[in-house]
Amino acid sequence: VTGENFDQSPLRRTFKSKVLAHYPQNIEWNPFDQDAVNMLCMPKGLSFRTQADNRDPQLHSFIITREDGSRTYGFVLTFYEEVTSKQICTAMQTLYQMHNAEQYSSVCASSSCSMDSLASSIDEGDATSLAKLQRYNSYDISRDTLYVSKCICLITPLPFMQACKKFLIQLYKAVTSQQPPPLPLESYIHNILYEVPLPPPGRSLKFYGVYEPIICQRPGPNELPLSDYPLREVFELLGLENLVQVFTCVLLEMQILLYSQ
Repeated sequence: VTGENFDQSPLRRTFKSKVLAHYPQNIEWNPFDQDAVNMLCMPKGLSFRTQADNRDPQLHSFIITREDGSRTYGFVLTFYEEVTSKQICTAMQTLYQMHNAEQYSSVCASSSCSMDSLASSIDEGDATSLAKLQRYNSYDISRDTLYVSKCICLITPLPFMQACKKFLIQLYKAVTSQQPPPLPLESYIHNILYEVPLPPPGRSLKFYGVYEPIICQRPGPNELPLSDYPLREVFELLGLENLVQVFTCVLLEMQILLYSQ
């Protein structure tokens, strides 16, 4: 567990993540930085959920800039899979028992420490009452299903966001589908790593994902650099006025810091 969030309930805490596997093991022009990729794939660390929580897959991207100014781009699909280890599920329940015991102590200390006052606070619907804590802040191994975050990531020399997004989504569907795809998953991964070339400048390339074909296009030498990020999301996140203000700051060569979760 990371050291800064012990006051949070166990399902709201973050836990230390690690890279489970990467392919190929190493590339001369792009040595694998395990610590950087681990941190950028899961900047908040591992997180747990139950069947009552939202577990929709999410996609984000990152850039690794090296000392010589060269860049590689990462595209990450984060999803939740069921925890099958009974040991981990038991540990989560133990964490909740300890957490609820501490909450009980704090509720008791804030009241007059009599059962009458504690019962009255519960009857009044006190937000910090023990009843509410047990009802909304618990994990029962016999009743709840535990899920943990996991991610799959593609690291590329150019920011082909839409192509990587489509491939990762198709790969995730193949993993979770009841009906397996025509070929083993390793075949699709081998294909995109070793057999799909970079499109030449000014040309487009069509290759096959798991279920549907995917197209990516590379700008020519006299065109603007590749920018495969949808502008609509920028407008939705920042709003028109903020975007105009940011653009004005860019034109005035001001320093800009964007901070988000």
